[in-house]
Amino acid sequence: MAKSRIEIVRAPGWEAWPWLVHGFSTRTGGVSTAYGREQKSGELNLGFTATDARENVLENRRRFLKALGATGMKVVTLKQIHSASMLSVGERDLTGAATGTGIGPSLGPDQEPCQGDGLMTSQPGVLLAIQTADCIPVLVADVKKKAVAAFHAGWRGTVKRIVEAGVGKMRVAFRSRPEDLVAAIGPGIAACCYAVGEEVRSEFASQFAYAAELFHEVADTDPVREKYPMLFLTARAPGHSNVGPALHLDLMEANRRQLLDAGLRAEAITVIGDCTRCQNNRYFSYRAEQGRTGRMLAVVGMK
Repeated sequence: MAKSRIEIVRAPGWEAWPWLVHGFSTRTGGVSTAYGREQKSGELNLGFTATDARENVLENRRRFLKALGATGMKVVTLKQIHSASMLSVGERDLTGAATGTGIGPSLGPDQEPCQGDGLMTSQPGVLLAIQTADCIPVLVADVKKKAVAAFHAGWRGTVKRIVEAGVGKMRVAFRSRPEDLVAAIGPGIAACCYAVGEEVRSEFASQFAYAAELFHEVADTDPVREKYPMLFLTARAPGHSNVGPALHLDLMEANRRQLLDAGLRAEAITVIGDCTRCQNNRYFSYRAEQGRTGRMLAVVGMK
């Protein structure tokens, strides 16, 4: 894949519905150079970060929409706050965007977007967009009623059941039936790289009966520690030291389980599986780049 080319990751099988537009961006292509790391060509940062110039992001978004085949669609974004809050986007919201409702095309005039971490609509011509750089993006489509939703699922949003609750809101708003829904869990930080603390495991254990299945321990393979173990001895009582196996969380599986609990068929759920930290040359990763990174977009809409 040439680094100057925009690459879009799509869910296999979703091409069966020609009215459905979706995709997960990568970091390849674009005009941004803030996070290039010795790359000669620009990158596709799609988030208005403090490091990148706004005009670069606007140009990147235009190029992304063109590559997606969504030029002319109204892009709707949120100020994401790691919540379980979900907003429904209708024609009135889009019409009133320029007068201050807060929801509207991200390529339009400057405005403070609404806060939340989920969007849903049955309005054609609208592209729902979620920004990520390790968190899990989840796209859902009702292929019978023609309605779509997009979710930003970090660990906090996941423990608050944003995806499971969001499907429930689709059932109320659009009379969606779970058996008519398809879902795609996009690229994000995978269990191989997502080390968390015990407090995160406690949060999940308080909410999910299957929480133990989402966590596993990864032994520390530090070659210095293996060669000089005495240097890492601690006076703390057993079980109270921070030395030992790291605790890893599988956020992708956590959100797949929520989709199943919401009634979706297992075969209707696609897990892309790409780890943003492992594949940092292909995706932006907040952890791999220690916070100084761009943003990708996960988008879904209807022509």
